[in-house]
Amino acid sequence: MTTTDTGEPALTIDELAARAGVTVRTVRFYGSRGLLPPPVIGPRRVGRYGRDHLARLELIEEMQHQGMTLAAIERHLRQLPPGLSPHDLAVHRAVVASWAPEGVETLSRPELARRAGRRLSDEDVERLAAMSVLTRQDGAFRVDTGLLRLGVELLDVPLSEETVLAARTALIEHARAAARELSGLLRDAVAERDTEDVRSLSAHMHPLVVQALLTTFQRSLKEELREWVGSPEGAPEDPPGAPGSPGAEDAPSG
Repeated sequence: MTTTDTGEPALTIDELAARAGVTVRTVRFYGSRGLLPPPVIGPRRVGRYGRDHLARLELIEEMQHQGMTLAAIERHLRQLPPGLSPHDLAVHRAVVASWAPEGVETLSRPELARRAGRRLSDEDVERLAAMSVLTRQDGAFRVDTGLLRLGVELLDVPLSEETVLAARTALIEHARAAARELSGLLRDAVAERDTEDVRSLSAHMHPLVVQALLTTFQRSLKEELREWVGSPEGAPEDPPGAPGSPGAEDAPSG
């Protein structure tokens, strides 16, 4: 739990850093630059952090991993509406993560736990393997680094492994179908143009299509959930869209 039963922040800076898979130095650096809101000061003058701090830190780390400069990260965060929920910040992080190149790394068990930001039991590792996040290889693990964070978060979702895998299959099938249809529409639209025009259109359309798909799916899912469990009065509206483009300057990393 990242908060108390009353919803108050409950993580120390060490616990926050461990959950995000970064160092305490990195957390303090981001805080000094105003990228993280200050902690709530509790008894004995100990700073406490909550879910919003963790979600924002994970978003910052995702942008940093994608190569965005520190200045670009600061600009993007300043443009976000105030009071975004951890859920909204997670949506932003999903958009950023969608730009991650496909990559598989071989990690030791300790390094896997460090990247995951938490201790992983044998059962956790088996669930990650079932979700195709990793495979065992000669005493180490071949890890799809683009899926690792998502897989680790799914470990805490109170759903059976079968349900998670069925949901994954459904998402992949529908995403591929949508990508195939959109690709056909764009291909027909540029059929008479030269190669450079096609490449330019593709570069411009890629982020727009990703944002449109994510926003459309999120709204559709909200409508389905509203019909299923009802929507509490005053529920937040859909969050704004995708972040800016990557750069090259380095910031401290975990």
